Amino acid sequence: MPVSTPFPPPPKPTALLDLTDEEFAELDDLLAATPEPLTPCDAVMLDGFLCCVLVQPLLLEPETWLPHVFDFDGELLPDDADPAWLARTTGLILRRYQALNHAMVEDGWFNPLILEFDEEHPRVLPPEGEVDPLAGLSDISQALMPWVAGFHHASTCFPDLEEMASDSVILALARLYRHLPPETDEDRALIDTLNVEHPLPDLEAAIEDLVVTVADLSDLTRESRYRVETFVRDVPKVGRNDACPCGGGKKFKACHGR
Repeated sequence: MPVSTPFPPPPKPTALLDLTDEEFAELDDLLAATPEPLTPCDAVMLDGFLCCVLVQPLLLEPETWLPHVFDFDGELLPDDADPAWLARTTGLILRRYQALNHAMVEDGWFNPLILEFDEEHPRVLPPEGEVDPLAGLSDISQALMPWVAGFHHASTCFPDLEEMASDSVILALARLYRHLPPETDEDRALIDTLNVEHPLPDLEAAIEDLVVTVADLSDLTRESRYRVETFVRDVPKVGRNDACPCGGGKKFKACHGR
């Protein structure tokens, strides 16, 4: 039976150096090496996943969301997972997480990891007989769909964002999810409306719209995310030299205040 494999501690907050292209490629290979039968995100989906985690209305600790990176269902890594592999993979994930967070907070902008298909890097079609997840999507949505799918994966794991009673949040999510395959006639109608009201003439404009939308979500949820909860006492605070309210006859500091 799988058990929880402890994750390495995150790097210090000063480690904001983003991943290089070579490290993104390495991370993609490391994620693909996740022990079976777990089903991990790839590097592009991870990027969208991390952005959704960062704009949630509740602060989520890495220990909460990391299992969903290594497996779509959040199953735990086996206890015999290679510790060197885990340390390197988790270190790269957390570096990207911190770099994205820093970019959103300081710049209100970030550079998403997007697949761009061209003659040199054509899209690889699935084997005959298998469902093509990008079938029917525009060229723009085909490029953005893996990133948005990662964002949607996180929003499914942590539904607080989608459950916010805010028209602005709902509209922002619709602007992202327009790049996913529509499942209902209502989805198709919404995409048609967005294409008219918020047209995306090319991939560059679509990427800019994606980044602006995520930045908007970050702004919309920031107050909730960093709200400090205030606790109200039902009874007056007991001083350490006062009699313990338990009635035992001792001072509070020598009884229940220890």
